[in-house]
Amino acid sequence: MPQVHANGIDLEYDERGDPSEPAILLIMGLSAQMTAWDDRFVGELAGRGFRVIRFDNRDIGLSTWFDEAGVPDPVEVLATGRMPEPAYTISDMADDAAALLDALGVDRAHIVGASMGGMIAQTFAIAYPDRTLTLTSIMSTTGNPAVGQPKEGVPEELFLSPAPANADEAADAGVRTWKLIGSSGFEFDEDRIRGLARASYERALHPEGVIRQGLAVLLQPDRTEALAQLTVPTLVIHGEVDGLVDVSGGRATAEAIPGSELWTIPGMGHDLPPVLFAEVADRIAALAGRAGPG
Repeated sequence: MPQVHANGIDLEYDERGDPSEPAILLIMGLSAQMTAWDDRFVGELAGRGFRVIRFDNRDIGLSTWFDEAGVPDPVEVLATGRMPEPAYTISDMADDAAALLDALGVDRAHIVGASMGGMIAQTFAIAYPDRTLTLTSIMSTTGNPAVGQPKEGVPEELFLSPAPANADEAADAGVRTWKLIGSSGFEFDEDRIRGLARASYERALHPEGVIRQGLAVLLQPDRTEALAQLTVPTLVIHGEVDGLVDVSGGRATAEAIPGSELWTIPGMGHDLPPVLFAEVADRIAALAGRAGPG
């Protein structure tokens, strides 16, 4: 996969589809590499006439790591609530996305983000409204601490567990994570989950980056007032049994953005089940149709 130097760092990315078609930028969430956007989902979007771009956020995957910044102690942060100075912010990550588009010669794009990626996508739309054709926020929230909170014990279970020491442990951890926050209303394909977790481990394991990204999430501002100023066509997708970002976060996002469309999905947790790939792609394409030509 190629890299570009953008916003002072190296960003690993790939793209699929006709470069002359309107661009969709896919932004992934906390701890997740761009490969967490399933190849089949990327193919669904490309097949609907889009140039689909995905990338590793800073401090994860094969993009620049910020290890020189050190890491806070997550046990202390969760226990005391005292927040150290972050190495970077959600706004910095939105600027990364804009700089990536610059490097690829893309003036405007349909911005799609999942979880932390939804926070980055919302921030991008606020900071770069003229570059945002549409906004799709998936299983995310506004930054208002009154909404979108995880179920009790979930952050500790996910982020205080020891990092896997090999691919087999990574596969086991992937299954535990799915059972904790995944889509209980849809079929559980254990072989697929194990394969994804194993591939992610073998591509790039970087637990220190996860901690720093997590701190950026914890220190994000409340975007509610800024979201109310958006005029771009917006789709908000959220699972009704999401244990990591409660569905109230999605509802608050849709309430904040004028004219937005809210789609809550029974049985969906904090993942995107493959059976939904085609419908999600259809809805993103329909949203793009509201924006006109890119």
